[in-house]
Amino acid sequence: MSLFLRRSILYGGQADKWTGNAMTYHPKSDFLRIITERGFLADCTDLHSLDEKLLAGGVPAYIGYDATAASLHVGHLLNIMLLRWFQKTGNKPITLMGGGTTKVGDPSFRSDERPLLGPEEIDANIAGMQKVFDRYLAYGDGPSDAIMRNNAEWLDGLNYLEFLRDIGRHFSVNRMLSFESVKSRLDREQSLSFLEFNYMILQAYDFMELNRRYDCLLQMGGSDQWGNIVNGIDLTRRVIDNEVYGLTTPLLTTSDGRKMGKSQGGAIWLNGDMLSPYEFWQFWRNTTDADVGRFLKLYTELPVDECDRLGALAGSEINDAKIILANEVTTLLHGADAARAAEATAREVFEKGGAGDDLPTTSVTAEEAAAGISVVQLFVRAGLAKSGKEAKRLIAEGGAKLDDAPVTDAGLVVSGAALSEPVKLSAGKKRHALVKIG
Repeated sequence: MSLFLRRSILYGGQADKWTGNAMTYHPKSDFLRIITERGFLADCTDLHSLDEKLLAGGVPAYIGYDATAASLHVGHLLNIMLLRWFQKTGNKPITLMGGGTTKVGDPSFRSDERPLLGPEEIDANIAGMQKVFDRYLAYGDGPSDAIMRNNAEWLDGLNYLEFLRDIGRHFSVNRMLSFESVKSRLDREQSLSFLEFNYMILQAYDFMELNRRYDCLLQMGGSDQWGNIVNGIDLTRRVIDNEVYGLTTPLLTTSDGRKMGKSQGGAIWLNGDMLSPYEFWQFWRNTTDADVGRFLKLYTELPVDECDRLGALAGSEINDAKIILANEVTTLLHGADAARAAEATAREVFEKGGAGDDLPTTSVTAEEAAAGISVVQLFVRAGLAKSGKEAKRLIAEGGAKLDDAPVTDAGLVVSGAALSEPVKLSAGKKRHALVKIG
């Protein structure tokens, strides 16, 4: 099997030193050079050989996405940008939708089993996710046009006994138990179902099928997928004697230790109907100072030198870099008009103390307004608190405002007269929403 080269990850782009052959390697292909400079590369199998393949261009590669929700979230964005760079450097991305594997559920680094979804819900989720891919990739029939495939095409029709005989015999249970994604569950004495245990075999089979059907040479994914990718490489070599490659990106955390993509309000969804462009823009505007340069390299297409310059700004100037980050990322996903509108709303809210036309809006009925509605309920319905208990705590700690005035009484009832015009709710300094009758 190919030599595995592992990279010592130094966040902040300080070095790209590869161990395994005791030398520093400088990629020759545009794709590997770009992703190395920008901080995408964590691990790779046979880097030199893959680099030579990529020099010729037109290499097909895939990333798999299980359809567990109606939208992708910010945690997926790193690898979506990886696919975008892959296409921009003349190669062919394959977005593999897990219509089959979603019925099993990936156990990687989870503490419990994923809920099982039906075919209709899976299909609806895939349709929602495709809206995001269409923003970042060009699909079509050309040599470097992206294609989307669903692994249900080959997984749904598998004969169980034949699959065990032809595919299952290539997998060692001892080796599967050693993978960190499985080992971590067992070490915590948390149940791992036989259904989930089969997931890594199915993902390996996906890689082999994509190689057989579309000459796919590379699987990419997050570092938590390393074991699954290695399984696919090994299976493809054993069954059809083809050489394929694997490449992973680092699992990102913010400089203060939080998992990338998590916020007080929950997941940062990429579909505009699940999270408004303004809220998406504001998420990036709130980036920690220390992360700005790194995120500019990963989530925008600005030149690396410019990303370094902006990331090195200090004091109030770093806020200008955060606005550039928010505008660039929002433009890629939602378009330039949405980015400009979000920035205008932010300036209205934060600099002028206004409400802003693009703030998330929650409606109450005329009947509710006439009867009066508690301020605690308004904060929950506006998504600024997850529960009444959290809203009351926000009020008690002085973090809740109504039309920029502090809310001090958790028992306050907002009447119809107060709701005759849109009311602005604020949770802390950065989270805002409007409530209106409608």
